[in-house]
Amino acid sequence: MSKTRAPYTPEFRRQITELVRAGRSPDELAKEFEPTAQSIRNWVTQADRDAGSRSDGLSSTERDELSRLRRENRQLRLERDILSKAAAWFARETNAIPSKDSGS
Repeated sequence: MSKTRAPYTPEFRRQITELVRAGRSPDELAKEFEPTAQSIRNWVTQADRDAGSRSDGLSSTERDELSRLRRENRQLRLERDILSKAAAWFARETNAIPSKDSGS
């Protein structure tokens, strides 16, 4: 049985963040709802970054873009390695290693 739970919905996070901004403490909300007080504080901090009132970290948009670029970079490295190995295999099979000035 898995001990992890599904992530909280953006709407739920937004509502909890609004409650904190309305004056309720994260500790009080943690007792009433399921997330921990630290999670609630993290949500408020991230909401402030997204709104532009904090500059000590990445906004959600920037974080999504960074994840996408890292995935793309990993895929490109994999493809490059495969092509490099294929080129080396073909060179061994044909006993023809291209010269450095051949343009390939």
